[in-house]
Amino acid sequence: MEPSNRAEVRVTDMASIDEPLEPDGLAVGRAPLDGAVVVTVTGEIDHRTAGVLRRALMPAATADTPRTVADLAGVGFMDSSGINVLIAAHQAHAPAGWLRLAGVRRPVLRTLEIVGLTGLIRCYPSVAAALDA
Repeated sequence: MEPSNRAEVRVTDMASIDEPLEPDGLAVGRAPLDGAVVVTVTGEIDHRTAGVLRRALMPAATADTPRTVADLAGVGFMDSSGINVLIAAHQAHAPAGWLRLAGVRRPVLRTLEIVGLTGLIRCYPSVAAALDA
């Protein structure tokens, strides 16, 4: 059997992810918290995994005021595919709601800063800080 080039992607309804990941995998969890949805992301975000992140970050059609916190503390790498997903998700939350990022690690934060995304989407040190803002 030949090894697969597809990234392993797991989507769960839990706020925390305890499953082991493949080296190129991505795990995404969604959970309601304090009137928002917290999307917990673990792994690498690239062209193979961006689709599942896009689906996880898009607000529900029934949400009057969509509020989402993307917890990226478990993300060590993000390419331009992830940037595009964040921009699309930000636009989908406008004008009444918001998308906030939490726990962004330095390598990913640097990428967000370089492309100017931190001026569009607010970053917070933790989920609690993002919810309290």
